[in-house]
Amino acid sequence: MPLRIEQKKAVVEELHSIASSSVSAAIAEYRGLNVAEITELRTKARESGVYLKVVKNSLSKKALADTNFECLTQTLQGPIIIALSADDLASPARLFKDFGKDYEHLKTVSLAIDGDAFPSSELDRIARLPTRDEAYSTIAGLMKAPIEKALRTLNEIPIKLARLILAVKENQEEVS
Repeated sequence: MPLRIEQKKAVVEELHSIASSSVSAAIAEYRGLNVAEITELRTKARESGVYLKVVKNSLSKKALADTNFECLTQTLQGPIIIALSADDLASPARLFKDFGKDYEHLKTVSLAIDGDAFPSSELDRIARLPTRDEAYSTIAGLMKAPIEKALRTLNEIPIKLARLILAVKENQEEVS
């Protein structure tokens, strides 16, 4: 059943709103997937915090206009599914990569991060990007290491002083 004009406007507005607040996007062709497989993809997307939408290409082009993902509009051909993430740069790429391992019919067409488009050949590289939590923990570890080293160094001063005093005392006792 075709959508009425009001419904089309609502779809465009919803997708535009989500795209405007997102940091990354991925587009994949889903030709050959059945309803159960697409439902499984939607479930995995929800679990990973990714907004997933199947929209006609003409509506997608209107929705992505004036967003960071306008660069993806030239790749909108055939039956496509759009994945958007507001939090994690690599979530859409990771979702399509992991799902594509089990279902070869899902073919990633293009990716974008903050207005920069990437070809599908970059899927593995982008999917390996750390999550936000992983990046924060890595940065915290890098910041913590010099402080720990400085504390260990400062802690060695009284220990070495105590050893020196003990050695001098033992040397004086031997001399006496």
